[in-house]
Amino acid sequence: MNLRNTNSPLKNGYRFPAEWEKHAATWLSYPHNENSWPGRIQNIFPAYHQFIKELSRGEVVNINVNDTLMLDHVKEQLTALGTDMNNIRFYIHPTNDAWCRDHGPAFLINPDAKNKLLVVNWEYNAWGNKYPYELDNKIPQLIAEKLQLPVISPDIVMEGGSVDFNGKGSLITTKACLLNPNRNPKLNQTQIETYLYDYYGVHQIIWLNEGVDGDDTNGHVDDICRFVNEDTVVTVVEKDKKDFNYKPLQENLKELQKVRLINGKQLNIIELPMPEALYIEDQRVPCSYANFYIANAAVIVPVFGCKTDEIALDILAECFTDRMVIGIDSSEIIWGLGSFHCLSQQQPMV
Repeated sequence: MNLRNTNSPLKNGYRFPAEWEKHAATWLSYPHNENSWPGRIQNIFPAYHQFIKELSRGEVVNINVNDTLMLDHVKEQLTALGTDMNNIRFYIHPTNDAWCRDHGPAFLINPDAKNKLLVVNWEYNAWGNKYPYELDNKIPQLIAEKLQLPVISPDIVMEGGSVDFNGKGSLITTKACLLNPNRNPKLNQTQIETYLYDYYGVHQIIWLNEGVDGDDTNGHVDDICRFVNEDTVVTVVEKDKKDFNYKPLQENLKELQKVRLINGKQLNIIELPMPEALYIEDQRVPCSYANFYIANAAVIVPVFGCKTDEIALDILAECFTDRMVIGIDSSEIIWGLGSFHCLSQQQPMV
């Protein structure tokens, strides 16, 4: 089924739910592209497999794999780790890379509709044609067909890591990413906002500016600012005035302080520290505690073996009192320039 050229999801009562709302599953695309972790891809798998194991404690984990050989290998690795394989599903959906947040489907919900779940099939161009993406761009359609869900295709580039939601009509994003001419050069800010309203089912767009140093996505919001409930965000701040991130993160903080939500409330802002700068092969990588993933049973937080890890975990534990907050070492995964949120996409329960 394809709903192209019909009324927008917003007009039909659909919305993109907050990440803390109940999941039916989490979708992953299994890492295999050595160019994303040059010389170090083998180092990422202990943490990646642990991520899958923690997810599977509270929900089904759907994993896109390239072929049966990869399927058998992953199954063997997860079984050896003691993962509950009853909650693991495999789909032979070949990919270019592992960043399912950006190339995976955007699931919208409307409990009152005949089709309670809808897939938005945004275009994906690997953050401005930086890398191969032809297989990744097919993933939303393949998943929709497998799940027998209706699909709507806006025909513009949009990535899941560039937006975050409170589930009550507010969306937060960055100008550095969405207004970058390497995405949708023919669209201005007002036109892009119209797509966000219509195809995510929101009523408010909160614009921040720049992302963190080392982020090759041109400033995804999931590295800097995240909703933790409908009225509250956590946002990363850099205390060292000499650090490249200090000024842009302070500017984002000032923008957040101006925000009033749809309900008229001032936005609650909780500051998260930035990890110590990490360089791999003389390249700064985009370490951030904001790239956590909210699963049914846990909040999985990237940690980096530095003194701010426990501070960040404690702050997030106060935000999420209804589930475990678990830190998993991301000091190797981050060489791919993303972490746990970038790697995952939720499928909501309806």
